[in-house]
Amino acid sequence: MSSSSSSRSWFSFIDTTSLLAGLSKLLLISGVVVYLGIILLPNIPPCPPSPEIMISSSRLAMPASTTSPGDPPASSPKPDDGGGGGPPPATASESKTNLSHLIFGLVGSEKAWHHRKAYIETWWRPNVTRGFIYLDTEPTEELLPWSPWSPPYRVSDNITKVVGETGHVDATVARLVHGIMEVFRDCNGDGGDDERVIRWVVMGDDDSIFMLDNMVELLARYDHRKYYYFGGHSEFILSNFWYSFNQGFGGAGFFLSYPLAKALAHSMKSCLKRYNQMRAADSTTMACIADLGTNLSPIPGIHQMDMRGDASGFLSSHPNSPLISLHHLDMVEPLFPLMDRFQSAAHIMTAAGLDQTRILQQTICHHRPTNWTFSISWGYTSHIYERILPRSYLQNPIATFKEWAHANPRPPHWMFDVRPPVNHPCETPHVFFLESAKETPDGQEIVTIYKRQWRRRLPPCLFSGNHSADYVFRVRVYTPTSKRTQVNSFLLLLPKF
Repeated sequence: MSSSSSSRSWFSFIDTTSLLAGLSKLLLISGVVVYLGIILLPNIPPCPPSPEIMISSSRLAMPASTTSPGDPPASSPKPDDGGGGGPPPATASESKTNLSHLIFGLVGSEKAWHHRKAYIETWWRPNVTRGFIYLDTEPTEELLPWSPWSPPYRVSDNITKVVGETGHVDATVARLVHGIMEVFRDCNGDGGDDERVIRWVVMGDDDSIFMLDNMVELLARYDHRKYYYFGGHSEFILSNFWYSFNQGFGGAGFFLSYPLAKALAHSMKSCLKRYNQMRAADSTTMACIADLGTNLSPIPGIHQMDMRGDASGFLSSHPNSPLISLHHLDMVEPLFPLMDRFQSAAHIMTAAGLDQTRILQQTICHHRPTNWTFSISWGYTSHIYERILPRSYLQNPIATFKEWAHANPRPPHWMFDVRPPVNHPCETPHVFFLESAKETPDGQEIVTIYKRQWRRRLPPCLFSGNHSADYVFRVRVYTPTSKRTQVNSFLLLLPKF
């Protein structure tokens, strides 16, 4: 009796153990299948079926604690806390920051202005944008009469006396830093206090293009009554190492709130005397601002463009942040094939003129019937890959560009991850460059057309079904005319072949 009961208990125990083991294996296998599904099938909106591929307008939900690049920090420090912080609640008596609240100080040379003015005239808005271009000498007859499409000019102060009094070792550096005081003075009517209408001072070079709408939108998030110093790092690691990781590289532009610019202008002579051994203007500016209790707040969309050669790989995978500026356009190849540098700058501004919030913003989708992946850099390029590729891979720029300097022959060279160029049917994209951008007749959408400039000269990708994209000559992308309000959302794209 007891033996039989014990036997039944033993077999019951074995059955239960076997059942639990089976369930555990089932759960394990199911988990592996789900995991592989997540890895192999990225959560990217698919392109609808042919013949017209229409990318979903669905948005990605971001965690509540996540902020987009360029968003103001959660805290709002006092002016002497040194940067960061969002604006306090707006008062009914104070208007939102607009372009009239910004003044620009562009520092250049008379010699370079003969050709570089073409860059500035692509974005400068006559009788709307405020500020000056500061030349080192009076313009020659070739520049006169002065172009109405250019900023009004000023000749930089003769700083011989300042250099003598401060003992500065480099007159050029002293001139560039002193220019901050000059634009503050000149836009304030030689000493008057214009705080009611000036909120931000923008400094930049004469070979840069600025996205004014994006700049205003960025600065409007911050309290201009506090101390703020915004700028961008160099893309090239060694440039930051040589100068400073804490400085804004001035060619691409840096922005000072009015009270900070005022304090810096008033302390300019003592600043130049204190740092009279420095041979870099941006480093001197950073040091003087640090002494006023403020540090750099870096902005991802400000681009020094410290690179050489073909920059299309970098611009086709732009960081997920609004574009603010592009510098060193004289140092890289023209942004578009079959155009010179100035035509290229004007061409990209045609799309930016329709919608700056989307310019260069990368959007990725998959066309499942052909196993293609689309990567759109709005207003610049469209890439087609003959394979389903994840966003985590495509967000890294293709290293079509070269190092700014060859002091370090081994990587890392860049402040971001890169993909090496490859010659592989499944990983080399078909590349299409912006051909035109315009609104549709009903005014509801913007259509950008991207045209193939050269054949890929590779066989189809066999791995994904042998679906060649060689026959595609143009890609049309449709977006709504409403401005993009989130940098972490997918665009409404309607590509057509």
